[in-house]
Amino acid sequence: MVEQRKKLRLGELLVNQGLVTHDQVRIALIEQKQSNLPIGRQLVRLGFVTEAVIRDLLAHTIGQESIDLSKVVADAEALRMVPKEFARHNNLLPIAYDSQNKTLVVAITDMFNVVALDQLRATLGGQIDIKTVVAGEAQLEEYADHFYGFELSVDGILREIETGEIDYQSLQVGTGEYTQPVVRLVGALLVDAVKRGSSDIHFEPEHAFLRVRYRIDGVLEQVRSLHKTYWPGIAVRLKVISGMNIAETRAPQDGRLSLNLNGRSIDFRVSCQPTIHGENIVLRVLDREKSIIPLDHMGLSPEALETLALMMARPDGIVIVTGPTGSGKTTTLYSLLSHINNESVNIMTLEDPVEYPVTLMRQTSVNDAVKMDFANGIRSIMRQDPDIILVGEVRDHETAEMAFRAAMTGHQVFTTLHTNSALGAFPRLLDIGILPDIMSGNIIGVIAQRLVRVLCSHCKEAYRPDQDESAIMGVKPEDNITIYKPVGCPRCNSKGYRGRRALMELLRIDSDLDGLIAQRASAQTLKNAALEKGFKTLADDGIRRVLEGETSLAEVSRVIDLTGRVR
Repeated sequence: MVEQRKKLRLGELLVNQGLVTHDQVRIALIEQKQSNLPIGRQLVRLGFVTEAVIRDLLAHTIGQESIDLSKVVADAEALRMVPKEFARHNNLLPIAYDSQNKTLVVAITDMFNVVALDQLRATLGGQIDIKTVVAGEAQLEEYADHFYGFELSVDGILREIETGEIDYQSLQVGTGEYTQPVVRLVGALLVDAVKRGSSDIHFEPEHAFLRVRYRIDGVLEQVRSLHKTYWPGIAVRLKVISGMNIAETRAPQDGRLSLNLNGRSIDFRVSCQPTIHGENIVLRVLDREKSIIPLDHMGLSPEALETLALMMARPDGIVIVTGPTGSGKTTTLYSLLSHINNESVNIMTLEDPVEYPVTLMRQTSVNDAVKMDFANGIRSIMRQDPDIILVGEVRDHETAEMAFRAAMTGHQVFTTLHTNSALGAFPRLLDIGILPDIMSGNIIGVIAQRLVRVLCSHCKEAYRPDQDESAIMGVKPEDNITIYKPVGCPRCNSKGYRGRRALMELLRIDSDLDGLIAQRASAQTLKNAALEKGFKTLADDGIRRVLEGETSLAEVSRVIDLTGRVR
C-alpha cells in the first residue's frame, strides 16, 4: 500500500503540473500490472512524458539538483572509488571527486535510499563527503555501462588506441554500444584540464606531433605530446561537440559547448584557426563557480575599496575596466555588478558571448546573423527601462558613442577597453573618435588590472632583498624588509605558486580631472594631477602585494613594467 501511494503521488504530481492527463496515468497503471515497472518508467515507455521531465520535476519537488548524464564526462578517479557491482545494485553512479575538499558527487535515482548512501559512506571509510544529484533511472543504467565499461584515463585510452585492444566483455548485453577511444580521449583531456584549474586548453599541431598545453595561473604549460595521427580525430570531435562545420578547414571558426565536469557545469568557448600544420584549436574554460568574487575577497587595500565604493555610488556615468586579453576584466565587472545586483534595479548586459549566466540580470549575446551588434544592442536595451547597462567591450566609434549616450541619459554603464593602463583609456577613446567634451563629466572612473600568481603558502621562502630589489620597491637595504620567493612542493605541483589575484589601479574622475580631460591635457599632466589625489599605479599595488608576502617580485615584473622604478 505504501508503494502504491508513492506511485500515485508521482502520477498526481505530473497531472497537477499539466505534464500528463488523468487518462494517461490510468493507462500507465493498467500496463504496470504486467510490466512491474515503476510508474515513471512506465509513463516514459508509453511515450506520455520524457524521463528528463520526470527527473527534473522530482528534483525540484525535493529541493535537489538534477543532472543530464548525456552531458557528463565521467571522472575516472571517482569511478575507482566505488565498485561497479555496488553502484549497479544501488542505482547510483559516481561522477566526480574533488580531492581538495574530499567530496564525491554521486548521481542517484532515489534520493531517499538512505541505506545505500550509508553503505557508500562505510565503503569510502567515512572520511569523504557525499553530494547527491538526481538522475533518470534508464539513463543511469545506460551510462553506468559506458563509464564503468571502458578505460577513462588519458594514458589508458592512448594505450587502447596504440595496441587496438578492446575489452569487449565489458560491453553489457542489450546495449551493444562502444564509445570510440577518441571520444573518451577528448573527454579525459577536458576533465584533466579543469581539474588542474586551467583557464585555456591549447591543441597545437606541429609537423610530426600534436602539442597539448594548459594555461594554468596565466602561464602555458605543456602536458602532452601526441603523434600527429591522433589530431584529425580529436579535431573532428572538438568541432562536432562545439557546433562547428567539420567540412570547413581553411577558415577560422568559433563555437561553444557545455559539459558537466567534476560535478559542475563548465562552458567552453572554442576557437579554430588554420595554420601551416593544420587547424589550431583553443578552448577557453568558463567556470561559473569561479567567475564572481566578492569585492572584499579580492585582496584590495582599504583605500582601493573606498574608491570603488565612491565610484559605485554615482548613479550615472560610465565605468571602464582596462587590460589585455585574459587579465580578468569580465570577472571584475561581474563582481562589481553582483555587489549591486538586487530586485530594485534592472541590470541588462550585452556581451560577445554571455560567459556567466547570473540570476536577475537580463543578459544578451551579440549576434551578427540578425545584425545584433553592440551599437544596435544598446539601442534596444535603452528601450527596456534599464538602470545599469554592461557593454562587453568598446571596440569602435559607434559602440563607444552609444555607450556614452546611455551614460549621458541617466544610466550607469560598465564596459571594457583594451589599453595598458587606466590613463591610457583617454587617448584610446580619442583614437576611437570620442570627443573630450563628451568624455568630460561622463566617466565615473577607470580600472586597470593584471593578474599575478599567488605564492604557495606551504613552501614560500623568506629572504632579504638586495640593493637593486630594494630600489625597485622604494625601500632601503637597512630597513631589513623581508620578502618571499617561490620554492615548490607537492601541494603546488612544484611550481611555487597556487592561484591568482588581481592587481588594480583605480582612477576616480573628479571635477579637476574632468577639466583637464576637456582641455586635452597630456597623459603626464593627467598622471601628475591623479598622483596628487592619491592615485596608486599598478606597480604600486604590485609592490604592496610583494611586501605583504602574497606574491614575488619576479612575478610582478613578469606582468608589469617595473624598470621605471629603477633610479
